[in-house]
Amino acid sequence: MIDEGDYDYIIIGAGTAGCVLANRLTADGKTRVLLLEAGGSDRYHWVQIPVGYLYCIGNPRTDWLMKTAPEPGLNGRSLAYPRGKVLGGCSSVNGMIYMRGQAADYDHWRQLGNTGWGWGDVLPYFRRSEDHCDGETPLHGKGGEWRVERQRLTWDILRAVQEGAKEFGIQPRADFNDGSNEGSGFFEVNQSRGRRWNTARGFLQPALRRGNLRLVTHALVRRITLDGRRATGVEWLADNQPRSARAGAEVILAAGAINSPKLLELSGIGQADRLSGLGIKVAHDLPAVGENLQDHLQIRTVFKVSGTRTLNDMVGSLTGKARIALQYALTRSGPMSMAPSQFGMFTKSNPDRETPDLEYHVQPLSTDRLGDPLHPFSAITVSVCNLRPTSVGHVHATTTAPEVQPEIRLNYLSTGEDRRVAITSIRQARQIMTARALDRYRPEEWLPGAGFDTDEALAQRAGDIATTIFHPVGTCRMGADDSSVVDPELRLRGIRGLRVADASIMPRIVSGNTASPVVMIAERAADFLRART
Repeated sequence: MIDEGDYDYIIIGAGTAGCVLANRLTADGKTRVLLLEAGGSDRYHWVQIPVGYLYCIGNPRTDWLMKTAPEPGLNGRSLAYPRGKVLGGCSSVNGMIYMRGQAADYDHWRQLGNTGWGWGDVLPYFRRSEDHCDGETPLHGKGGEWRVERQRLTWDILRAVQEGAKEFGIQPRADFNDGSNEGSGFFEVNQSRGRRWNTARGFLQPALRRGNLRLVTHALVRRITLDGRRATGVEWLADNQPRSARAGAEVILAAGAINSPKLLELSGIGQADRLSGLGIKVAHDLPAVGENLQDHLQIRTVFKVSGTRTLNDMVGSLTGKARIALQYALTRSGPMSMAPSQFGMFTKSNPDRETPDLEYHVQPLSTDRLGDPLHPFSAITVSVCNLRPTSVGHVHATTTAPEVQPEIRLNYLSTGEDRRVAITSIRQARQIMTARALDRYRPEEWLPGAGFDTDEALAQRAGDIATTIFHPVGTCRMGADDSSVVDPELRLRGIRGLRVADASIMPRIVSGNTASPVVMIAERAADFLRART
């Protein structure tokens, strides 16, 4: 075992949260921090070019290449489950959408006993990180590390969808991030002048100029070391050599909602019977580790259109592709600057809902599934996801080998409520596409297919075509109760000197995309740690 020395803090994971933590904890120039990342550098052109997410997902250079267990609710399908394996983590491969969720999400966390996590508590942390293109306001920040800009292209067909949605009561909204995202609008994105802005670029790069931060990439963590009920350090593999380091203050686990619970289990923290069955010595019986897995399942409805150009048409020839590349090279705009989704809508599956429970991602393109070639006809995709799924799954290690992915079981569409919302959302998407404002484009349903009309048929079809939108959370649940994994200051229950700070701590999934809430969680964790010292 190679001894790599002593530090104040060791951060496991240089992903969305880890980069933020590394920046904040080293800001005094004195606190010694070791940052461990299993992936490599984010200096890869497909990370920097926004449309490059298509080439990062499924790429072993940038993706863990995980898969879910076969899902009965998806008619036995197993889904590819992309997770960032690169500096910046999922912020290097995601859709770049800047979204906080709804004020009610965080107020609910507080009502669950998580003092200090209501909307009024977390808003200053969102503002602290933010560098918004419109400058500082009571709701938005200026000068932070997390750049937020408007997208650099427009599509006539998407503006027509917005006009059509108004006919069904979905009104345009100027800001999705003021605490109530009901309505329609064009997503703001984490980009700077047409390039992806990940947490590695925003937070980590400036911090690496400090002498008190050490970054180790290609470091596969084996376990957190313990002395009784105290975390003392970390063991990892690098260059095929086992290595270790000690943390004088705390170890911070920021490996994400999939890998954080796995690493706790490999360290002997989790369900005692499960760990014993794997031959892992039980250090602390904590049954909630790996449970409470939640995600947003999206149903991709596709409509052929006429009388307008979509991305399908633009990439249908070498000339079209060349024009797109030239536009990006000259202006950093056009389709290569695209986020996966440009236009969104938040609305209710039932008028009785207090706040929207559906999110639409509308795209001027279509394909059978992400990564496949675009269709050879003009079409748009109207994806819709249930923001508050009642189906809950789990993540658990299946072996002591750190390189093996855990079992990921989401239990999608396993409740009657989730199946009802799925059926309602397909019908609602169809209704929106009948709007008079869209008549001139003559929408024609391609997916799920006009022949599927009964509730039974639509439920079956949802299982055929639904897929993840890559928002796993909740597997190291925060709570005030003793059965939670971490307390409201993110300290692991029953183990001193160990905290978790990533999407896994969310007690309930937020009503929107998850990257910026994770940045906020890391900001909160940094304050907790600095208050400790």
